[in-house]
Amino acid sequence: MTKFAWGDARITTRFDENDLGGALFSSMHETGHALYEMGIKESFEGTPLDGGTSAGVHESQSRLWENVVGRSARFWGHYYPQLCDTFPEQLADVSEEQFYRGINKVEPSLIRTEADEVTYNLHVIIRFGLELDLLEGNLSVAELPEAWHARYQESLGVHAPDNRDGVMQDVHWFAGQVGGLFQGYTLGNIMSAQFYGAALSAHPEIPMQIGRGEFSLLHTWLRENIYQYGSQFTADELLRRVTGSPLTLQPYLTYLRTKYAAIYGL
Repeated sequence: MTKFAWGDARITTRFDENDLGGALFSSMHETGHALYEMGIKESFEGTPLDGGTSAGVHESQSRLWENVVGRSARFWGHYYPQLCDTFPEQLADVSEEQFYRGINKVEPSLIRTEADEVTYNLHVIIRFGLELDLLEGNLSVAELPEAWHARYQESLGVHAPDNRDGVMQDVHWFAGQVGGLFQGYTLGNIMSAQFYGAALSAHPEIPMQIGRGEFSLLHTWLRENIYQYGSQFTADELLRRVTGSPLTLQPYLTYLRTKYAAIYGL
């Protein structure tokens, strides 16, 4: 997502003719970023406040729309018939339940952006550890590819066939920043559940509206409580204002356990 000016945010996505999820969920993810930026007060344009609070808060919005909303059963209860109309041949023998389980399948994988919600944070932990070793001088850039393979084997039990699907798969290091970025994705995952829980406390009817393909109530709440303030508050200040507590892991753990216990009959 790139923002050129107030009200002008643009997104890119990716396509794979053999994988619908790539374009679908990456588009939802980047739209979450765009909604955040487009919801900031217009009066902040041209000031240091005209941007998201932090990488973590920004990712909380992209991950919220991508996963909490976009991979939910209620969302697809409404949209799956339309998806079938768009891809009648490919989805002819795929039930809504099968599709829902398919887009929420938990399985160790090589690519962070395509990882399921349960294993996703392991990808971040690996990157954080590598960055820490690089910054502390315990690992050289030349040693990075093999260190990557070793940690993926240890943590996820997978080994990339090449560096394209290994150490070179993310654009973030190419942009010249090492440290302080990847952990924003995990912080965002945690915050997404915390923010969504606060939204549900204020409006318990939000899931029912999502099931009807209506998102205005959730979007309005996010805009009024998070988006409009841009960088006016720190991440901690924003969390306390919106949820009444500092960053806490419990809502995220509850979200994962509830969702995936139902999917896998745990």
